[in-house]
Amino acid sequence: MSAATPPVTSPTDRRVSARIGSISESATLAVDAKAKALKAAGRPVIGFGAGEPDFPTPDYIVEAAVAACREPRFHRYTPAGGLPELKKAIAAKTLRDSGLEVDPSQVLVTNGGKQAIYEAFAAILDPGDEVIVPAPYWTTYPESIRLAGGVPVEVVADETTGYRVGVEQLEAARGPHTKVLLFVSPSNPTGAVHSREQVEEIGRWAAEHGLWVLTDEIYEHLVYGEATFTSLPVAVPELRDKCVIVNGVAKTYAMTGWRVGWLIGPKDVVKAATNLQSHATSNVSNVAQAAALAALTGDLSAVDEMRTAFDRRRRTITRMLNEIDGVVCPEPEGAFYAYPSVKALLGKEIRGRRPGSSVELAALILEEAEVAVVPGEAFGTPGYLRLSYALGDADLAEGVSRLQKLLSEARD
Repeated sequence: MSAATPPVTSPTDRRVSARIGSISESATLAVDAKAKALKAAGRPVIGFGAGEPDFPTPDYIVEAAVAACREPRFHRYTPAGGLPELKKAIAAKTLRDSGLEVDPSQVLVTNGGKQAIYEAFAAILDPGDEVIVPAPYWTTYPESIRLAGGVPVEVVADETTGYRVGVEQLEAARGPHTKVLLFVSPSNPTGAVHSREQVEEIGRWAAEHGLWVLTDEIYEHLVYGEATFTSLPVAVPELRDKCVIVNGVAKTYAMTGWRVGWLIGPKDVVKAATNLQSHATSNVSNVAQAAALAALTGDLSAVDEMRTAFDRRRRTITRMLNEIDGVVCPEPEGAFYAYPSVKALLGKEIRGRRPGSSVELAALILEEAEVAVVPGEAFGTPGYLRLSYALGDADLAEGVSRLQKLLSEARD
């Protein structure tokens, strides 16, 4: 065997499958874990990493979970696709909030939004099918597509358009293997919200070309100012038979740890995804489902209070970030993230170092300012940072003040 010949390996030599070995760790959770570890070690780290409301879950929801713990029927297996009463409540909530009428048989309750996203793609995609993914994107989308055998095709938008993609860009990315468009508004990580006219234009384009659409509506209640949420299958009814909606209680009701999401779609797709879930996890925790039922059937007063706080923090963080030379931050219209461009800072000297990427800049910020942010590479767009403003007002102001002090030292 020549020196240039690679060694022959057999399947038994591979300890981790190529499919799973290729998955990257969630960058947002990794940053959050590092920030929490540093805080536990006594460092005064302020974390802008995880997209997690700082509010406790409302009391009436917690009390519903406590009551469920004492109910014997919840001590047993329940239908893999979700409690019938919760599926009915999800259908009613969808009509109330989006104007979309669906039958409970079109609902699958999942272990958080991530499982809903993966199972939706797994039910729709065959190997080699392409999914158009607007970038910046949430880190989980492309990994779920690849796990399902699909191929993510990125379409990049930047701060000059408020991080919104247009039909021209989508059409340029469409090819013979394109099967699905991923559509997210309000957006994680940018906070961008498409107007109803933009949603209609994109929806009609997808319908015209026979594409499926997976639309993530997890931030539907978190929109600010003049922005409004528009559900794509409501704006473009002809898409309903080829549209899957994913949603959940995590962001709206401060229930990230309860792990209750859902998908809504055509009955055959929902049945296929339910079959998959029956072998993967079976039913979602009954206690968490009971809590979600209380959330969805209650009023939205707690949600309104949280949105008011997020709106205040949104305006504060945008103003403070834009006061930093070299930082450009469009004002987010939804969700609870700011996504500033820091491209003008890359290569400049900051405390004896010259970060050449947003990964290196984020590492420098954590070490020198004890502030945790997520670099844009995690979202498919180097040269940016994502900061969640779902943290207390005092921590937000202190954290961005530290950024201002550190980054003001940047020199050519």
